[in-house]
Amino acid sequence: MPSPDHQTARTDGTRSGPISFFIQDLRAGGAERSVVRLVNGIAERGFDVDLVLVNRTGPFLSELNPKVTVVELPQQRTLTAALGLRAYMARSKPAAIVSSMTHTNVAAIIARLGASWRPRLVVVEHNNFQQNRAIRRGLARLSYEAVPLLYRFADVVAVVANDMRESLAKAARIPAQAIETLYNPVVTPELAVKAAAAPAHPWLTPPLERPVFVGVGRFDRQKNFPLLIEAFAIARKRMPCRLVILGEGTLRPQLERLVAEAGLESDVDLPGFDANPFSILSRATALVMSSDWEGLPTVVIEALACGCPVVSTDCPTGPREILQGGEYGRLVAPGDAAALADAMIATAREPIDRDRLKERAAAFNLDRAVDRYLEVARVR
Repeated sequence: MPSPDHQTARTDGTRSGPISFFIQDLRAGGAERSVVRLVNGIAERGFDVDLVLVNRTGPFLSELNPKVTVVELPQQRTLTAALGLRAYMARSKPAAIVSSMTHTNVAAIIARLGASWRPRLVVVEHNNFQQNRAIRRGLARLSYEAVPLLYRFADVVAVVANDMRESLAKAARIPAQAIETLYNPVVTPELAVKAAAAPAHPWLTPPLERPVFVGVGRFDRQKNFPLLIEAFAIARKRMPCRLVILGEGTLRPQLERLVAEAGLESDVDLPGFDANPFSILSRATALVMSSDWEGLPTVVIEALACGCPVVSTDCPTGPREILQGGEYGRLVAPGDAAALADAMIATAREPIDRDRLKERAAAFNLDRAVDRYLEVARVR
């Protein structure tokens, strides 16, 4: 428990414990990376910060600031973690809890109902709610079905992109104007340092022998990497080029099979998760995002911050908002491999000025995000 000298001052003048962030784990995902950046940034401002995890696992653990206290709950399933989280609230008396993603948000709301200590609760949706709900089954589906009953009990309901508000409002049965937008903290001083490092992949060592396109993300249905492989196969017939897809996931065998069936093994590489994708993005011809849906795709902003041109599906939600309707990157209809290939080739031949891309990314910097989170959490 924090000492009084390091406790957080709330807007009502009272003293309480840390600002706490609650998430399942620190697996390699955009939401997890954003939470790590937030807790690091808030801790650097002198606040006590707890990161409460259901499972203390994931590659982003190594990126945590030593000033951040990591708390692992005794329960190993998110929906049953409400009991442990309630005990944590009573013990540490946090000033506010910021929860991320639907299943953890539901657990946080349940934990606070009837709790002896009731911190301010901010729940944040990082992905397209309706699309995610449609693919959930079994117990995972229960948290989504509970949203209309429970989200009204949060002090703040937030999304990471303006375009997500209407969809979530309909699902949660709350007014869209009551939902806050909290942009992810993407651009940090560390990002620039990592972007300048030597790339781990030999294809990205300058000067490039041929254009190299990069995809980044979990190997799951949402990211639709089969579409990217199909588009690359079309582009490769018209222009010598290569493709690197960074990530891991359950669909790896399928993606490897698609690459082999198309005879692309010499020009497509799936090297796995890379803790520093920025050194690759800063030298790539373009990031290509093939997703069927998103929230606010962090990797698109990261690419812009690295000066990397972007080609993206115009999926719900985020790419259009980040790229401002196509001003800062090419947008194509979701699921259209031929259009994606055309945009890849056009970007390789006529890239947008890299300095302009970096200027756009500055709207999503760490300081702005920390300011907004402290504002909605009502701590100072």
